[in-house]
Amino acid sequence: MTRYSIYLLIGIILFVSSCSLAPKYEQPKAPIPAQWPRGQAYGEMQDTAGKSSVSDLKRYSFFCDEKLLKIIEISLNNNRDLRLAALNVERARALYGVQRAELFPPVGVTGSGSKQRSSSDFTKPGEQRTTKKYSVDLGITSWEIDFFGRIRNLGEQALQEYLATEQAWRSAEIALVSGISRAYMLLAADRENLRLSRSTLDTQQEIHDLIRRQYEAGLANELDLHRAQTQVEAARGDVARFVQLVAQDQNALNLLAGSTVPEELLPDDLESIGSPKDISPGLSSEVLLNRPDIIAAEHQLKAAYAFIGAARAAFFPRISLTTAIGTSSDELSGLFKSGTGTWSFAPQISMPIFDARTWAALRVSKTAREIALTQYEKVIQTAFREVSDSLAIQGTVEDQLKAQKSLVNALAETCRLSIKRYNNGIDSYLGVLDAQRSLYSAQHGLIALRLSRIINRINLYSVLGGGSE
Repeated sequence: MTRYSIYLLIGIILFVSSCSLAPKYEQPKAPIPAQWPRGQAYGEMQDTAGKSSVSDLKRYSFFCDEKLLKIIEISLNNNRDLRLAALNVERARALYGVQRAELFPPVGVTGSGSKQRSSSDFTKPGEQRTTKKYSVDLGITSWEIDFFGRIRNLGEQALQEYLATEQAWRSAEIALVSGISRAYMLLAADRENLRLSRSTLDTQQEIHDLIRRQYEAGLANELDLHRAQTQVEAARGDVARFVQLVAQDQNALNLLAGSTVPEELLPDDLESIGSPKDISPGLSSEVLLNRPDIIAAEHQLKAAYAFIGAARAAFFPRISLTTAIGTSSDELSGLFKSGTGTWSFAPQISMPIFDARTWAALRVSKTAREIALTQYEKVIQTAFREVSDSLAIQGTVEDQLKAQKSLVNALAETCRLSIKRYNNGIDSYLGVLDAQRSLYSAQHGLIALRLSRIINRINLYSVLGGGSE
């Protein structure tokens, strides 16, 4: 064979090997509206003054509380779920390396030795009945030449699955950061509720003691005394309940952090916490395509496309090569002497004629692509719904807070006047009891709304894809 013929053969091999039977990938159209929903619940979406874009926002600038940032750092180093996600990334990277290595010929060295004694019935007179053979070979064993892209498509599938796993790790990190933040804020709110319950218990105990002295002096009736006692016991029950909730909140925070959070890093109440920044999703819903879980779903879709290419390549011939060069001798010391060289060259081609499994595998690959496409679209739709829900809360929570603050102020004045009228003998204690219950409930409601506003900012940060480090 001439030099030009060899070059031509190599060119043909490279050209055919560059072919791929996988369908061309085009990013599917997002099955959601181009813009966020509008209406009374969402407020003025165009008003983004003073709000940061999540794509430009760093985590350390979004969370303004120094204690929380330290707990987040602890959790990123110790949380077991995040550690598992990182290990899954390492495993996927290694699996991709294994699959990609199939493109290269496996070169190995084999050494062997044998000694055999034959029966005298099978040897000629004068021949030795004992024979020895030693050999050393360097060669390639069953290397498949990837003419039709089967191995490269499997490698592409492994690559896309690795990239999807990497995005899953990013999703786990964002989920951990938002989970830690929510647990931190919930602990702060329950500590504030506990403080309110204890203050209420002290107040109710003072009122009960006052009415008891009046009762003993004949200035109050027994019914008012028992009514005051119910308020004391209700407040005592709330104190015990919030002591329990605070302990459970702290346990949840420790679990997410992966270790016991130092007491000095725990929040006192919501008032003392720096509130996360108010962020805007922008006007276009395309920002969702930057979410890690959506990017991961798209990588899985690309992997399904590559799998189709590998399934199609199974219909074409497979060409494998086994070759070796070495030396062989009947004496170990003569292995590398002149005249002991050996070589072998054994190409093999396998042409499928009919195999129902290949057709079934092709149908499986196409169905897998439809499944991956449906999952990709579902993830986008779910993300759109999550952001829309957060925007609905963002557009209404300020009005709720204003109304609740006004309610608390009005009920506080009502309670003050009710106590004054009772002390002057104008009204019964029943009016005081009703006013105190309403005020206490409204105060807890105000704490819950303040918590809801902060939690919603964290949720919006999370559902928009987090932000850069």
